[in-house]
Amino acid sequence: MGFFDKIKSGMAKTRDALSHTLGGVFSGFSEIDDDFYDELEESLILADLGVETATKATDRLRKTVREQHLKTTEEAKTALKDILVDMLNVGKTELKLDTQPSVILVIGVNGVGKTTTIGKIANQLVSGEKKVMLVAGDTFRAAAADQLEIWAGRSGADIVRQHEGADPASVVFDGIQAAKARKSDVILIDTAGRLHNKQNLMNELNKISRIVERELPDASREVLLVLDGTTGQNGLIQAKQFKEIAGVTAIALTKLDGTAKGGIVIAVADALQIPVKYIGVGEQADDLMPFVARDFVEALI
Repeated sequence: MGFFDKIKSGMAKTRDALSHTLGGVFSGFSEIDDDFYDELEESLILADLGVETATKATDRLRKTVREQHLKTTEEAKTALKDILVDMLNVGKTELKLDTQPSVILVIGVNGVGKTTTIGKIANQLVSGEKKVMLVAGDTFRAAAADQLEIWAGRSGADIVRQHEGADPASVVFDGIQAAKARKSDVILIDTAGRLHNKQNLMNELNKISRIVERELPDASREVLLVLDGTTGQNGLIQAKQFKEIAGVTAIALTKLDGTAKGGIVIAVADALQIPVKYIGVGEQADDLMPFVARDFVEALI
């Protein structure tokens, strides 16, 4: 299955929901009038773009229709696709991995698929002939380190872990030293995801960041936030909190195959102005896909 087909298949629930709402807007109106725009905005909100992003997209479409003298709803549909692609293009969608080693600090609340996402990224990087070090920094859940170890075995990545309850910053320090010794290309760091106590989480992430900064001051660094696409607007609230806490540079949205509200991808990119770099559309290792805005919008609408 090709890249576009995989996204299209993974986004089937959202697309089916949109075909009943958005499809009805474009086929049900013979002219572009206020009723058309009202229906369109409502459909975008139902797809979980959120009120703010849906309103912005609809307002931009009004302006485009006026300036380009568009007459048909089919022309408006093409224009809307371009607008949504533009709203998604808020930065480079490739991970910044310019140094040896480069660091990817992976954050997100428990249950979003964080450890699995790390395993899948490791799998892809190793397949691309990168030497990868996994660091089991989520020491509050024994299962997290065990799960990461399984992915290390599966992908051929190295792993550093300690006992349950160990100081996460200490594990990160050990991981960096091991990565230097083994000349790893990429260090992928798992972290605990306890957002209910923001101060503790902030202290912990700051401590980890200071160690990375001290030990690898010149390394390329990404802070990748993993969000569960099925949580919709709650995911957006989480994203805003993590942006405050951790200086997020990239987003991975998981479980999009399980939701009819895949428009959350557009809402997150637009509200945070942080690029979505991965989307998850299934359980297999290759179902975590590098994000391409145009393909995503075409698969969505």
